[in-house]
Formats: sequence, C-alpha cells, structure tokens
Amino acid sequence: MNSYKKVVVKLGTNVLTRTNGALDITSISHIVDQIVQLKQQGIEVILVSSGAVGAGRSAIQLSKSLNKIVQRQVYSAVGQIHLLNLYNNLFSNHQIFCAQVLATKEDFRDRTHYLNMKNCFQALLRDNVIPIVNENDVISVNELMFTDNDELAGLIASMMNADALLILSTVDGILDGHPDKPTSKTIAEIDPDDKAIQEFIMPSKSSFGRGGMHTKFNISKKVSKLGITTFIANGKRPNIILDIMKDDFVGTKILPKKVASNIKKWMAFNELEEKALVYINEGAATVLSSTEKVSSLLPIGIIKIEGTFKKGDIIKIVNEAGEPIGMGVAQYNVEKALEYLGQNGKKALVHYDYLLIE
Repeated sequence: MNSYKKVVVKLGTNVLTRTNGALDITSISHIVDQIVQLKQQGIEVILVSSGAVGAGRSAIQLSKSLNKIVQRQVYSAVGQIHLLNLYNNLFSNHQIFCAQVLATKEDFRDRTHYLNMKNCFQALLRDNVIPIVNENDVISVNELMFTDNDELAGLIASMMNADALLILSTVDGILDGHPDKPTSKTIAEIDPDDKAIQEFIMPSKSSFGRGGMHTKFNISKKVSKLGITTFIANGKRPNIILDIMKDDFVGTKILPKKVASNIKKWMAFNELEEKALVYINEGAATVLSSTEKVSSLLPIGIIKIEGTFKKGDIIKIVNEAGEPIGMGVAQYNVEKALEYLGQNGKKALVHYDYLLIE
C-alpha cells in the first residue's frame, strides 16, 4: 500500500471522450467517484484534465475556412464550459467543491507569478476544493503552448511537491514492443536512468490529444529526478486510480530519485528561461558532476560567457564543447561575472543550492 498524501491525476482526452470526440459521461463519472474515495482517505488531489477542445468539437460546427489555431480557441472556449459543468455536477453529488484553473506556459516562467499560483493551489487544497487544471487554449498559441497536458501535469506536480503523478490515457503503460504486436507486454517498473528503455518508447500521438508516449516518458524522467513517482496507465480500466494507490495495477511505474529543493523543482521545467550560456573548463565540469559532494560554480572554472543575464536569472552551464552540464540561478549579473571570469577567491556565480545538474 502506498502512502501518498498528495497526487496529481492527469486525464488524457481519450479517457474523457468517446471515439467521436463527445464527452464520455460514464468514464468521467467513474473517475470522479475514485477521486472522491481518495479524498475520503485524506489524500489531496489535483486534477489536470484535457477534453475541452474535444467537447467543443462535438458541441459546435465551425467554418472550415478558420485556421487551426482559431478553431482550437473556439472549441476550447465552448467546450470548457461543458466539461467544467459536468465536473461540477458530479462532484456536487458528493458535496465536494471543484475549481477551474487555466494556465499557460508563461505562468510558470516568472518566479513571482509561479509562487502566486502555488499559493492559490494551496488555498484551494486547504479548503478541500479540488483544483481542475487545463491549458488555457483560448489564449495559448505557438510559443505559449505546452507540449501537451502531460507537461502541464509535470509542472503542477513539481510546483506542489506532489508524491505521485498519475498519467492516464487509453494505453496500459510503456510496452516492451510495438503496440500492434500481440506479444508486446507492459513494463511494470522502470528506472528512468536505464537508457535501454528508450528503444521501447513510441513517438506516435493520440487520436484527439497532442501528446504521445514519448512525451509522457520525458515528463516522467523529469519529475523522477525531483523525487516524484510517476504512473502511466489506462484511465478506462475500472478503479485504475484506486488500484494504483494500492500498488496493485496494470501499468508502468517510473521510480523516483532523490527529493529536490523547491527552487530546483522550478528550474527543472524552465529551460526556455535560460538567459545565457556559461562555458566551464574540464576541471569545473568534473567537480560539478561529481556524486561525492555538492559544489558551487566558481568564477575560476568559467572560461567564456555568451549572452546576458541579471541576478536571479536562470543560466545554462555547458562544458568546453558546449555540451550541457546543468543550469542554475545567477547570484549576480553578467557584468560582474565577466569581471570575475577565471579568477580565484571570488563569490560563486551559482551557489549549489541553486544549481541543477543534468
């Protein structure tokens, strides 16, 4: 039996809809019943739910002359009302409140905004309200879009210090062969550092959603490094959420690594916010990558800086060949970093508490 106190449950579009894209009320009702049981066990639940675009697509017909981005915006705006109304009715039957939270990638990039959103989630959970999160497809276009809701779920799990992330789609997990082969079997447990597992990850996407198993596994690896256990399973299976909580389920479990600090959890999902490249020499790369002890990035190990940054910005750290070592939060601006470049006895550019090694 698992002892998780806080879990993020991500529901893929195909779990929530029928083959024609219409909302599957029976499936959603069963999911809600399981979440209610978790609440009764004292487990905090955050629900990351797709389905708005699919619901909108089945509710309204749009002109084919509209471009795909505008279609997605309209479908989402219409469908989100149908989806949340259904959730509200189902949870109300159990005297439980739910709340809508719509997010874009931009919401996670600014540290202050990030903490404000975290405070909102904490307040909802404290008052026994179930947050239902979805990407704000109405305003999310191109660079503001998440890869899919798997990425959003990973960000939420990281931000809220979740114990487990449940990614539910309509497949049983990661298979040891092609999904079309009858001999392929579900891999029950995965160490994310096992490079051999990569060959089993299929790049194909779901019929209505944007993601695929490749995205799910990449998100799982990220949250694993932050100490979060990830489960990939079939959300259409009866009682799958409850079975996962009992550790008696059909699916794939991705094992967690050591628990990371809150600042490192924020950094792990913010590669796009790197302001500059900081090149370090071989000796510094060896020291920073060592598993024996933690070390800060000192100016004496820096050989070159590309780009600009100010204090508090995330910088990318690379070796002499430009290969990534990790990232960190700059303790001072680029002007001072260039002044200290290669010198001994100067303040660390990145303190180890704010350093995330890949």
